[in-house]
Amino acid sequence: MAYNYKDLGLSNTKEMFKKANENGYAVPAFNFNNMEQAMAIVEACAEMGSPVILQCSKGAMDYMGEYMVPMLAKAAVDYVKLSGSDIPVALHLDHGSSFEIAKKCIDCGFSSVMIDGSHHPYEENIAVSKQVVEYAHSKDVTVEAELGVLAGIEDEVKADGHIYTNPDEVEDFVSKTGVDSLAIAIGTSHGAHKFKPGDDPKLRLDILEEIERRIPGFPIVLHGSSAVPAQYVEMIKKYGGTIKDAIGIPDSELRKATKSAVAKINVDTDGRLAFTGAVRKALAEKPGEFDLRKYLGPAKEEMKAYYKTKIVDVFGSEGAYKKANVK
Repeated sequence: MAYNYKDLGLSNTKEMFKKANENGYAVPAFNFNNMEQAMAIVEACAEMGSPVILQCSKGAMDYMGEYMVPMLAKAAVDYVKLSGSDIPVALHLDHGSSFEIAKKCIDCGFSSVMIDGSHHPYEENIAVSKQVVEYAHSKDVTVEAELGVLAGIEDEVKADGHIYTNPDEVEDFVSKTGVDSLAIAIGTSHGAHKFKPGDDPKLRLDILEEIERRIPGFPIVLHGSSAVPAQYVEMIKKYGGTIKDAIGIPDSELRKATKSAVAKINVDTDGRLAFTGAVRKALAEKPGEFDLRKYLGPAKEEMKAYYKTKIVDVFGSEGAYKKANVK
């Protein structure tokens, strides 16, 4: 069964990004894998008055079901309306690896898709990105592509090395493909184990500035931008989990980027850590508990609370739209 994203009340990212670039903030793009995570994301954003992109990887879509995901997104839109907020909600495919995957998502109600051809040679990346754009734009769906390679692993995305985006390629790539936004590699990294304690992660803001000069006003996207909060690493370990010490991208570095052409920042790992830490804590404190609501509920609230701080400290998107009437 096919859905049109407009019938679900979803928005594409065109106006979201335009407003973000004009006002010096970035749109939060939070990944979700179940109902509780979707609730945490949309409640946090509605209460803060921030636009939101609900992101779903192919792995997450396979887990939840390709027709369940759009219904969760529709429920998110309905929650926003009932809460009295007017934030736009987009449903976005994260790291689509082929035209076929992107088309499937467009046909089942996604309002935005990413085609990640960064693992292909340059000309092949152009070809597959253009193919997705032609189909997506016929449905008024927006398209994100990627130039450069981020190291690390997250979901089905894996790369051993980091390749910074070449500013000399961006204008040519955007003009030939017609994409609506571009993910670039300037020092972020996928997964929880981005950097070792003692490292001083810095973004290559000089590359970002040069890209902005080459394609002024064009929406730029940063992937792999989780901070890997120490409190959740410690919480997981305290309550029986095993995780290597690691650090992510400092909030201060990301906030600098949002004041330029960066219109969208992806965060996945932070939500996983907050959710997992809270589940472990709840079960450790009440080992006899088997009511899912008693440990998934606190996990949802922990993730929501953390993302509310992220909206202020990193994205700067608080109050961009009307806030929800929270009782």
